[in-house]
Amino acid sequence: METTAAKASKRENLVILVLQVLMLVIFFVLWEVVSRNKWIDPLFIGHPSKIFEYLYEAMFVDHKLFKEAGWTLWSTAAAFVLGSLGGMLFGLLFVVYPPLEKFLEPLFSAMNSLPRIALAPLFLLWFGLGPASKIALGFSLTFFIVLNSTVAGARSVDSDWVTLSRMLGASKATIFFKVTLVSAVPTIFSGLRLGLIYALLGVIGGEIIASQHGLGQLLSYLAGTFDTNGVFGVLFFLALLGVALTKCMSLLESYLLRWK
Repeated sequence: METTAAKASKRENLVILVLQVLMLVIFFVLWEVVSRNKWIDPLFIGHPSKIFEYLYEAMFVDHKLFKEAGWTLWSTAAAFVLGSLGGMLFGLLFVVYPPLEKFLEPLFSAMNSLPRIALAPLFLLWFGLGPASKIALGFSLTFFIVLNSTVAGARSVDSDWVTLSRMLGASKATIFFKVTLVSAVPTIFSGLRLGLIYALLGVIGGEIIASQHGLGQLLSYLAGTFDTNGVFGVLFFLALLGVALTKCMSLLESYLLRWK
């Protein structure tokens, strides 16, 4: 039987959801009025009705968005997996062997300071127009985010836990895998969640600059042909895609951290 607090929480969530939907409806209605009356040139802001019409056709008629999203998601997944594995590996190595961090810190700091979008032409020269150049760009963004979160998480472990483990006779390996690493998991997941979004942003950015497939390439084409409604449609689709990816990562985090 639900408690009074649980019922109150459900009512509050329902009210918030209704207000959010109402706010969106009002926003789109005002946008449509402004566009129809040409208070702002529709070339710059489009028509919400035509934007949703484009979304419907591109998703459920010719399936263009889903086809291009397949290319983008494949590159994003590859960039995220490679960047995350590399970031966690180097992060844990830095924690276990600090001299390695001191040795590589100037190089990594310089690389992390570079604007990634400026590297896109170089990646295109090295890897071509295919997915590899987009994966490289997404990797360069994800790697450092996960690296920093891994180091921060591993070094934020409660010193009392480590001391108690040593007093109980735990070996260094046991302390690392069962105390340090386990304690770092929540912080690492925060970096992974952010790294996933940045992997998507890196891939989209690479596709916008030069690509044969992908949502970024479609976005660039629509902008080049002054199809404002199509541009907004793809942007809305990307926003939904980003929210879905973040939600999936949060659900995975909740499942893996259910012991907390």
